Amino acid sequence: MQVTETEDTSTGRATRGEGRLAENIVYFSRALRRAGLKTGPGDSADAIVAVDAIGIGSRLEFHAALSAVFVKRHEDQPVFDEAFDLFWRSRDLVSKMIALMSPKAAGGRDKPKPGQSRVADALSADRGQAPGRKNLPEVDVDARLTTSAREVLKRMDFAQMSAAEVALARREMTRLAMPFDTFPTRRFRRSTSSSRIDARATMRNAMRSGGDLILPRFRERKRAPPPLVVLADISGSMSQYTRVFLHFLHALTEKRARVQTFLFGTRLTNVTRHMRRRDPDEALAACSNAVADWSGGTRIGATLAEFNRLWSRRVLGQGAIVLLITDGLEREGIEELEKETDRLHRSCRRLIWLNPLLRFDGFEARARGVRAMLPHVDDLRSIHNLQSVSDLAQALSGGLSRSGDPRRFLPGRATA
Repeated sequence: MQVTETEDTSTGRATRGEGRLAENIVYFSRALRRAGLKTGPGDSADAIVAVDAIGIGSRLEFHAALSAVFVKRHEDQPVFDEAFDLFWRSRDLVSKMIALMSPKAAGGRDKPKPGQSRVADALSADRGQAPGRKNLPEVDVDARLTTSAREVLKRMDFAQMSAAEVALARREMTRLAMPFDTFPTRRFRRSTSSSRIDARATMRNAMRSGGDLILPRFRERKRAPPPLVVLADISGSMSQYTRVFLHFLHALTEKRARVQTFLFGTRLTNVTRHMRRRDPDEALAACSNAVADWSGGTRIGATLAEFNRLWSRRVLGQGAIVLLITDGLEREGIEELEKETDRLHRSCRRLIWLNPLLRFDGFEARARGVRAMLPHVDDLRSIHNLQSVSDLAQALSGGLSRSGDPRRFLPGRATA
């Protein structure tokens, strides 16, 4: 869809001719809404007024005006930029043909941009079958030896999923077997097969018969799941992975007690109350509204120091397990990061580091932040697709596994 306009070469500004600029802006707003942005009729009207106020002087000004109206969250900016490039395409077909026909150097394909598949699906949602096109006969394919669509979805990267695939991944997360790990507590309960005698219950029962009949009563320790504390990075490089993983945390919060969730970028935000809402979309929307630095920078060391100072005594009691979700790319304060990670490790029962960078086969601990954190974690796992989330649920139910041993990435250390 393109805007029909005429360009005034003397003034350098574009004036509207017989085109339908208002209709195109309304259609663009609908495409953005299908791609996941929160737009409405009022936003379309404001965008038309903004474009009329500034005029169509340049593509950059036009992009800035629409972005100021339609983009309300930081994480929506990449999706808007991709939709703008696809929707308001240039009409210079000659240069496009030359670029397509020019020889290219041999090399790998460019990695798709985040949100590109969602935008493509949104723009093509209203395109039906072309008129006059013949319906092809259906062909039955024997897919017994091929990979199923569900298996492909389990290994697909979260950052490259379309809107429909993300919705399907959210539903699959609710079907995962949630971890049910239990540990003995200090409280006791009645038991019939334990070797520990409950003296109080025995004497209380003997008083009913005047002491003529004394039957021993037994007790055993109660078992309960340990508290789970989640520290999730919401910086620009981690935004998409954390947003999808929060759906798994929402399902886990409904089925498990004592789950505390914290989000951090440049500051620390406690979103535990927002995650307890029954509707997952409403819970994530409340988290986005509560966090002011979503898809911004990151300060891992300073954030861990704030958590250790203000929250560790409140939420890390009774042998809590901590899930730290971050890529570990800290540019400054490496000494503080190492010190605070060590302090966090000593304060909890088990520290599990979830790093999406492990999705690369040739991952090495070269970054300073990664090398500073590795010696102080119990488990290092990837968190980039459904398969990794399923492996995490199994790891929480059991003990340490060799696949998550962080020592395999330490230089000069052999894997146990």
